[in-house]
Amino acid sequence: MSVSIKSAREIELMRAAGRILAKVHENLEKELKPGMSTWEVDKVGEEIIRSYGCIPSFKNYNGYPASVCVSVNEEVVHGIPTKKRLLHPGDIISLDCGVIYKGYHADAARTHGIGEISREAQLLIDRTRQSFFEGIKYALEGNHLHDISNAIAAYAESFGYGVVRDLVGHGIGTHLHEDPQIPNFRQRSRGPRLRPGMTLAIEPMINAGRYDVAWLEDNWTVVTEDDSLSAHYENTILITANGPEILTLTDAEIEAGLGAQ
Repeated sequence: MSVSIKSAREIELMRAAGRILAKVHENLEKELKPGMSTWEVDKVGEEIIRSYGCIPSFKNYNGYPASVCVSVNEEVVHGIPTKKRLLHPGDIISLDCGVIYKGYHADAARTHGIGEISREAQLLIDRTRQSFFEGIKYALEGNHLHDISNAIAAYAESFGYGVVRDLVGHGIGTHLHEDPQIPNFRQRSRGPRLRPGMTLAIEPMINAGRYDVAWLEDNWTVVTEDDSLSAHYENTILITANGPEILTLTDAEIEAGLGAQ
């Protein structure tokens, strides 16, 4: 396994890509409303991405047909947007997308409620997000990659949730997916040692029920096997000598102190 260490120039480009992607998520969240189709969500998302002079990372990636993975309720990730799937009050929707800025990728995901959602759904969203922050407490120079994995799992499982095992996070840079793979579930091995200049996409995918998932006939959409709700939270981060730097936080998240060390 060869984990790339980014140069100072590359880091600045990835910071720029991350700032843009955070704006994309902010703007896209504002557009969400009941009655909107997932196809419309993707269309708006692609327009926003291109308005910043970026290329959607996901469009035609390994044949994926859209710019935004739009996953609703029991869909974990990689939902394909369609005009037939409409958003309803009480739904939760996970939006996973990436941008390419001057040859460098940023990748991030957020889960939102549509209208008023159940307390259980809101807790799942909030705890999935917090599991990311519990994980990156260990994203420190000299620690090992799987210290992050184990912390994510320990937090999420403390609520009885299922941590998806069939899908993992990844390194990121000039390619959307680079080494290393980053599990969100417990590992016995320690994994590679973290070094400044590593850029990682860490993305807990947490189910309200069991961790088991299945793929639909489109070979993309991943759903919970027990039809329980699933939430997704992802950021691109940079390992530095002073702790992790989150490259894709929205302004609202920064104001809420979510990125504070």
